[in-house]
Amino acid sequence: MSQDRFTTDISTALADELVSIARTGLGDELRSVIYFTPTTFDVLYVRQDIYESHADARRAKSPLVDLESVGFVEAPVRSALSGSDGSIELGPYSFTIRVHDNGFVVRKLVGDVGVLLTTDSMDIAAFRDAATAIERHLHQ
Repeated sequence: MSQDRFTTDISTALADELVSIARTGLGDELRSVIYFTPTTFDVLYVRQDIYESHADARRAKSPLVDLESVGFVEAPVRSALSGSDGSIELGPYSFTIRVHDNGFVVRKLVGDVGVLLTTDSMDIAAFRDAATAIERHLHQ
């Protein structure tokens, strides 16, 4: 994937690694991989049978990214829910899964960047492994 297709500052190497992690962890059910910041996003991968062009994929994914970008604003709430003061025992935020009739949306946020994975319906256990691997690469 060429760097001129990116609207964020993601490197080609990181983009390739994130796609590889998602494809390895989620297999053929993976529909798309999107890297995003509070202000922009890049569609890193879309399964071939879904959109006819990269522009079509960007247009289709834009409302999803707008919705999931609220996660950056929710960070203080997630921190409060983590129970750092011992009042709540949920533990630190890990990732978000949104369940729909025909598939899932997974959001992993690390600081001011995030990754969205969309999939067909599948066993949700694979998402934890994918989110953990993505987190390791976003921290680099």
